[in-house]
Amino acid sequence: MKCEKLDVWKRSCRLSVDIYKHFKSSRDFSFKDQITRSALSVPSNIAEGFEKDSSKEKIRYIEISKGSAAELITQIYIGIEINYIKKNTGLTWVKELNEILSMLSGLKNKHASLNP
Repeated sequence: MKCEKLDVWKRSCRLSVDIYKHFKSSRDFSFKDQITRSALSVPSNIAEGFEKDSSKEKIRYIEISKGSAAELITQIYIGIEINYIKKNTGLTWVKELNEILSMLSGLKNKHASLNP
């Protein structure tokens, strides 16, 4: 299955775009770089994993993507606290990330059952 067909990939791409747009004019280049790289890593690792042939490799990249999502959640909360992100925007992103994490767990379980 190509990543472009996965709802989790589509949703994580849209979130990455939203975060990039939000930080487009930020002058805190260190924070901007870190949060946008985490956001980009979620769909990128999904894409990379779904080009792999084995379920084991797919699962490995799903796990990397989950780690990037958790990292992004942390950065969003920090961004809220330092007033780089409006609270309602950040909480909307966190909610979306939690749904993405659930979807990734479902994908992981699906591929784990294919390769016990």
